[in-house]
Amino acid sequence: MGANLKEVRERIKSVINTQQITKAMKMVSAAKLRKAQGAIQQMRPYADKQNAMLRNILSNLDGDVTTSFGQERPIERACVVVVTSNRGLCGAFNTNVCKAAAAAVEGKFAGVRAKGNLTILCIGKKGYEFFKKRYADCNIVNEYVALFEDLSFDNVAKVSSLLMDRFVSKEYDAVDVAYGRFRNAAMQFAEVEQFLPVAKLEKAAGESGKRADYIFEPSKIELLEFLVPSILKTQFQKFLLDTHASEHGARMTAMDKASDNANDILRDLRIHYNKARQETITKEILEIVGGAAALSSD
Repeated sequence: MGANLKEVRERIKSVINTQQITKAMKMVSAAKLRKAQGAIQQMRPYADKQNAMLRNILSNLDGDVTTSFGQERPIERACVVVVTSNRGLCGAFNTNVCKAAAAAVEGKFAGVRAKGNLTILCIGKKGYEFFKKRYADCNIVNEYVALFEDLSFDNVAKVSSLLMDRFVSKEYDAVDVAYGRFRNAAMQFAEVEQFLPVAKLEKAAGESGKRADYIFEPSKIELLEFLVPSILKTQFQKFLLDTHASEHGARMTAMDKASDNANDILRDLRIHYNKARQETITKEILEIVGGAAALSSD
């Protein structure tokens, strides 16, 4: 029984130490989340408005002026960008993003993959580890795994510019991005969005087929050559900021749950320890009483 009590004491000490770590990680994630949340909340309205404006403009250019970033063509070669975190301990966040990306690989791009023309560009170590093990038949790019170390616009724009250049040169016929969309600290959603070609607005049922008459200054061609790449770079930056905030939100929530679970385990262990201790004391008292009774009978 003494050995059992010692084992329980050691387990209690171990759980307390683990709980201290999870509480510290929660506090660190909460501090990082405030900064990351501020960045995406400032960026998202601007990026969403820009994207809506771009899609609206491209939807009204049929037959007039075209941009290479909006050209739809048969998908013979494609790229899926997977944006995950570099570290774990954030619940099912990374797994959900990887599953969403895998669904696109096995669904939308199944034919491209079968021909050996599918590229998976990984940003974040967790996504790279997932696809390296399971999708060896795809071209896995790990050159930008550490991109989260510097989320400045100029640094992120290197990747979006590369994707746009390869789309224009027809190395890729389509580019999709799998990422974690941030809603709040407790809710993040894994999503896959079409990055290239730029998706046009779909008219609602019964909507008039009339086109908007935009006035362009300078000319349409000059404006689109500058505007479209700029908007696409901003949109790609949003994907990373969304994922960055989602990671810290998911980790903060996971560490909070881990701390609560540690409390439950500690409560059960202490009840078990007290019961075992009471049994030991009771047994010792009975032995003493029994010994005393034996001596008195003699």
